[in-house]
Amino acid sequence: MITQKKGEVKTPEIARPRVPHEVLFAIGGWSGGSPTNFIETYDTRADRWVKVEEVDRTGPRAYHGTVVIGYEIYVIGGFDGMDYFNSCRCFNAVTKTWREIAPMNSKRCYVSVAVVNDMIYAMGGYDGHHRQNTAERYDYRTNQWTIIAPMNFQRSDACATTLNGKIYITGGFNGQECMNSVELYDPELNQWFMLPPMRSRRSGVSCIGYHGCLYVIGGFNGISRMCSGEKYNPINNTWSPMPDMYNPRSNFAIEVIDDMIFTIGGFNGVTTIYHVECYDDKTNEWYEATDMNIYRSALSASVIMGLPNVRDYIHKHRDRLMEEKRQKLLLLETQRTVQSRTIQNNQMQAVLNNDNNLNNINNNNFDEQQ
Repeated sequence: MITQKKGEVKTPEIARPRVPHEVLFAIGGWSGGSPTNFIETYDTRADRWVKVEEVDRTGPRAYHGTVVIGYEIYVIGGFDGMDYFNSCRCFNAVTKTWREIAPMNSKRCYVSVAVVNDMIYAMGGYDGHHRQNTAERYDYRTNQWTIIAPMNFQRSDACATTLNGKIYITGGFNGQECMNSVELYDPELNQWFMLPPMRSRRSGVSCIGYHGCLYVIGGFNGISRMCSGEKYNPINNTWSPMPDMYNPRSNFAIEVIDDMIFTIGGFNGVTTIYHVECYDDKTNEWYEATDMNIYRSALSASVIMGLPNVRDYIHKHRDRLMEEKRQKLLLLETQRTVQSRTIQNNQMQAVLNNDNNLNNINNNNFDEQQ
């Protein structure tokens, strides 16, 4: 057993994880009752989260969207607890610098975002007064936003993704109820089409294109946070269920990395969480991954591939992974021992209390007989 070894346990060279080809960035969100600008990256090979020091100094934001073009992450809209943003920021992961880009035409908190052919699309959202059906497109080459055709429905707290060159937007909240409607946008036609509704109403939902299907997971149905998911097959135009997550959650981040769907953080109906899990459609199962460093919901995640400075964003001490595991197991053993002793002490105390009660009853009976 690794816990029985003395001294620090080095991870053998052959067992050390490879440097990953892709890195997941989790940016901003809501944590501890306020918005945050916290950034951390996920190293899939080491199954570790790494804090990134180069946060956006202009301030925190939550309920925003993020997308990637090349080595740059675009942060779209959001909310800082006071203001609803039409402003957008861009982080260059190679130079580690932030810059302002052109603002959107509308303020959009609870915004849905997607990328098709290096064009960024921002849809719906809430401007502090109205849930919106408007949408707009950003061209980074000209640094300009252009209004596109509006959606059929107003929706905020929805989620959008790209699949086969089309944009899908799912669920959301229209100001009165959580929605189960789904729309598809064709960029070539500049037109929205209605698709069959989802099996469940979902606001604060996340969706992602994965292996030719649209996966829609979690969210709030108007009564409770959900751990269920469903997938849409565009070939036969039908929805089917998928296995439940371990944790119910809304307003969480979603991404595909290492050929699996990762769901990250969120709100479970009681508290903000930092739990992470991943789904593999080959086994049709969910697996638990390492928790984030901080609890947060209303965050957004994006994946950058082929970063030339990838080592800046991955777990540095790959030779200490076994020792980290050992320390974690030792801590768990200590916690279990303390818990076991507490239970034993409580049981012994209960026995003593019971004996005392019996003695008191016997004494009372003896006194009565006198």
